[in-house]
Amino acid sequence: MKITEDERDAVYKTIFSRRDVRGQFKPDLIPDDVLKRILTAAHHAPSVGFMQPWDFIVVKNKATKEKIKIGFESAHAESAAMFTDEKAEQYRKLKLEGILDAPLGICVTCDRNRNGPTVIGRTINSEMDLYSTVCAVQNLWLAARAENLGVGWVSIIHDSVLKDALGIPEEINIIAYLCVGYVSHFNDKPELEKLGWLPRRDIDAAIHEEKWSPK
Repeated sequence: MKITEDERDAVYKTIFSRRDVRGQFKPDLIPDDVLKRILTAAHHAPSVGFMQPWDFIVVKNKATKEKIKIGFESAHAESAAMFTDEKAEQYRKLKLEGILDAPLGICVTCDRNRNGPTVIGRTINSEMDLYSTVCAVQNLWLAARAENLGVGWVSIIHDSVLKDALGIPEEINIIAYLCVGYVSHFNDKPELEKLGWLPRRDIDAAIHEEKWSPK
């Protein structure tokens, strides 16, 4: 199946306009068919040995989200103490989640025992199933952007909080908790770039020819 130029351009537009959304969520509910499409896109991510180790927990209940929010607040305070004084002050002012603002959350997990202990492609690098699940997160994120939905990755939270709130078995790995919903707008640049936390690295600095070279 050949990709047309218009289709190619739409893919690049989606990639370059994807944002980590924290504060622009609207309360509008996501239609079931739209949610199913983005989860189906996630389910079609590449996976080592075709093991498809991911699962998706859809969270709509307010009480559940409030438990997750409390866990974030605790981890947020813990994280702030790790930065130097100037960065810590800036860090505390950042809005880094939309747990209660977004109409739903999606927890993406990885079952490392799916299809047994020996999996094609994971025989040498044992973490390939984790990487495969991260690919599912990226597929979900891009599909959501194509549906004009915002996504925010809540990484500042302990796994134990999510396992307790969502009844996740101990042997299941948590890869991501995502806040998902329609938004008032998408920022023209990533928020941390706009606020001067860090600049975008130049692409030429990331490209090496044949061998690693210092940049």
